[in-house]
Amino acid sequence: MAHFETQYQRLESSSTESPPGGGDLLVHVPEGAKSPWHHIENLDLFFSRISFRRAGCTPPSPGLSKNGFTCMLIGEIFELMQFIFVVAFTTFLISCVDYDILFANKAVNHSQHPSEPIKVTLPDAFLPPNVCSARIQANSFLICILVIAGVFWIHRLVKFIYNICCYWEIHSFYINALKIPMSTLPYYTWQEVQARIVQIQKEHQICIHKKELTELDIYHRILRFKNYMVAMVNKSLLPIRFRLPLLGDTVFYTRGLKYNFELIFFWGPGSLFENEWSLKAEYKRAGNRLELAEKLSTRILLIGIANFLLCPLILIWQILYAFFSYTEILKREPGSLGARCWSLYGRCYLRHFNELDHELHSRLSKGYKPASKYMNCFISPLLTIVAKNVAFFAGSILAVLIALTIYDEDVLAVEHVLTTVTLLGVGITVCRSFIPDQHLVFCPEQLLRVILAHIHYMPDHWQGNAHRYETRDEFAQLFQYKAVFILEELLSPIITPLILIICLRPKSLDIVDFFRNFTVEVVGV
Repeated sequence: MAHFETQYQRLESSSTESPPGGGDLLVHVPEGAKSPWHHIENLDLFFSRISFRRAGCTPPSPGLSKNGFTCMLIGEIFELMQFIFVVAFTTFLISCVDYDILFANKAVNHSQHPSEPIKVTLPDAFLPPNVCSARIQANSFLICILVIAGVFWIHRLVKFIYNICCYWEIHSFYINALKIPMSTLPYYTWQEVQARIVQIQKEHQICIHKKELTELDIYHRILRFKNYMVAMVNKSLLPIRFRLPLLGDTVFYTRGLKYNFELIFFWGPGSLFENEWSLKAEYKRAGNRLELAEKLSTRILLIGIANFLLCPLILIWQILYAFFSYTEILKREPGSLGARCWSLYGRCYLRHFNELDHELHSRLSKGYKPASKYMNCFISPLLTIVAKNVAFFAGSILAVLIALTIYDEDVLAVEHVLTTVTLLGVGITVCRSFIPDQHLVFCPEQLLRVILAHIHYMPDHWQGNAHRYETRDEFAQLFQYKAVFILEELLSPIITPLILIICLRPKSLDIVDFFRNFTVEVVGV
C-alpha cells in the first residue's frame, strides 16, 4: 500500500464544465421579489449546514427523530457543560480533597468518646470551602490554567450562540423553502433533499452566478476542502507515513494533526484561500511559487511553535478527557480497547471524492464485521495458549475470593481484596479477547473480497496474499485497535509540532505547486 499512489491529472478551466444554461451568468431579480435566501454569499457553509442538519436528524431511535433541532441544541449545551465539569471536577480533586483522610492515613473522630468505633464518611475527606478557596488562590499554575480554560469556554459559548442562530436559519429554510416539515425530515433521503434544493434554485436564486444548480455543484461546495485532503493523502503529499526503528512502516494521523493541516491550508489567518472558498490569486500563478513557498514555510513554523507553547495545556486536557471518557467503559467492558475501528487515516485514504460523511460512514460500517473477522484470523496460536492459561490461573484465584466473600462478606474489608477482585476480572476479560471461537472457520481471501466490496480498495499485491502478515500489517494501518487510536490522540500534542516543523515545512513548495496544478475554476462553484 505504501507504493500505491493515484495519478491525478490537471483539468484546464473550462466553461463546458457548467451545465447548460449555467455559464457566466448573473441573474437580476427585482428588489421586491427577492426571497430571504436570494444570493447566499457563502454557499459552501450553507450547504454544509444543510447536509449536517439532515444527518443530525437521523438518530438510531425513531422516537427522537422528530426533534432534530432540539437534539442538536441539547447536544451542544451538554458539550459546554462537559467542559465546565471536567475543569471544575479536576480543580476540586486537586485542591478540595484531604487524601490523608480518604486513604485512612489520618484518623477522624466524630464522637466525644474516643473508645467508640470511628466511621469515616466521604464528606469527611472534603476540605471546608474557605480552605479549598485558599489552596486554589495559592496555586498560581492552577489559576493560570483556569483563566485560559475560562477564555476558551467563553469562545465556545460565543461560537455556540452563533451556530444556534445559523441552524435556526437552516431550520426555517427546510420548512419555508424546501417545504419539508421537521417531523418528516428524518424520513427523507439526502438525495431527495438535494433534489429539492436544485428545484428551488430557479425560484430563490440562492446562487446568482448560475441559472441552474446541479447535484455535483452542491457536492463540490460541501466537500471542497475534504476533496483536497483526500487528494493530498492519496498522493502522499502530507507527512503522515513514517519508517521508524523497530516499528517499521507507521502511520500517524490524528484529529489534532488534521486540524492543524486544515488551519494552515484552508481557513486560518494567512491561509491559501480567501473567503473560505476561493484560492488566492497569487497561488494560481507559477511565477512567484518560491516566494509563496517561503511564506507558507514561515507560517507552518509559527503554527508549529504555537503548538509547542500550547502543548502542556492540550496534553493535560487530552489526558483528563480520555480518563473521564474511557475509565467507565474500560471497567464495564475491559475488552472494548481490544476492539478495532477505522483509523482517521483509513477514513481519509478510503474516501471517494465527493463522498459525504454519512455516506462514507455507511459504507465503512458495512465493512466493519468482515474486517474484524479478517484481523482475527491472525491471532497467534502461542498467544491463545498463553491467554487461556493466564485466564485459568486468574479465574481460579477469583473463584476462591468470591467463595470467601459469599461465606463472610467481611473479607471485602481486608485491604486490597476488592482491588484484586477487580483486576482479576479485568485480566480475565482481556485474556478472553485473545481466545478465538473454536467453531469459527476463517478464510482470509474470501473475507478480503467481502471487505473490498465495501471499502472499494485493494492494492494488486494484496490479491492472493490475504494470508500473509505483510498484508495484515498494511490493512491494520486502515483498521486499527481502539487502544492505539486513544494512545495516538494522547501523544498528538507532543508529536504534532514536530511533524509540522520538521516534516511539513520542507514540502512547502510541493504544496504550493499542488494547489496551483490541481485547482480548476468552475462558474458557480
